[in-house]
Amino acid sequence: MSNERKKPNADLRNYHTLFLEGGLIAVLLIFIVAMKVDLRPGEKKMTFIEKQEIVKMEDIIQTKQIERPPPPPRPPVPVEVPNDEIIEDEVLDINAEFDIDDPIDLPPAPKEEVEQEEDFFLAVEQMPELIGGLAGLQRSIRYPEMARRAGIEGKVTVQFIVTEDGTVESPRVIRGIGGGCDEEALRAVKQAKFEPGRQRGKPVRVQYSLPVVFRLQS
Repeated sequence: MSNERKKPNADLRNYHTLFLEGGLIAVLLIFIVAMKVDLRPGEKKMTFIEKQEIVKMEDIIQTKQIERPPPPPRPPVPVEVPNDEIIEDEVLDINAEFDIDDPIDLPPAPKEEVEQEEDFFLAVEQMPELIGGLAGLQRSIRYPEMARRAGIEGKVTVQFIVTEDGTVESPRVIRGIGGGCDEEALRAVKQAKFEPGRQRGKPVRVQYSLPVVFRLQS
C-alpha cells in the first residue's frame, strides 16, 4: 500500500528539475528582452542652426560730370533781295594823283572847357554888413496880394554876391514859398546896399545870403 502512494510524488520530483530549468530559461529570455527594449520616454533633441546674415557691400561708382560743349551758333538767316534791285558797286579811283604839298583838311580840335575859377569869397576876415539892417529891409517889403489871399507865410532865402562897392549882384532864391513872395524878396534884395567885405583890409567880392520873412498880421 505504501509503495503505491509514493509513485505520484516520485513523478513530480522527476519533473521538478525540468520545470526549474524551463523557468530559468524563461526568466533569462525576459531579462534579455527587457535589456534590449528602451522603455525611457523619447526626448526630442532641439538643434539650433545659427544662420549668419550675409550683407552684400556694393561698390559706389562715383559719377563724373560730363562737360558738354556749347551748342553751335545759329546760322544767319538769309535776307531775300528782290531780283529787280540792282546793287551798284563803288568804283575806287586808284589812279588819282596825290600831291603831298596840298593842304590836308583836318577836323577841328575839340575845345577844352576851361573851368572858371570862382572870383568871390565864401568867408572873409570882415563880412559884408547890410546898411539899415534886416529891419530896414523888412520895411521895404510889399506883401503880395496873391500870398495874402492864400494865407501864405514863411521865409524866403536869397543868395547873392556883394561886390567891392557894396552892391548886390546875381541874386537868386535858394528857398522860396511861392505866391509872389519869391519875386518880392528878389526885388527888395536888389535895392539893398552893403558895406563890402574885406580881406587883409581890401574890399573883395563875397557870397552872402539873406532871409526875408513874410508874416501876415492877425
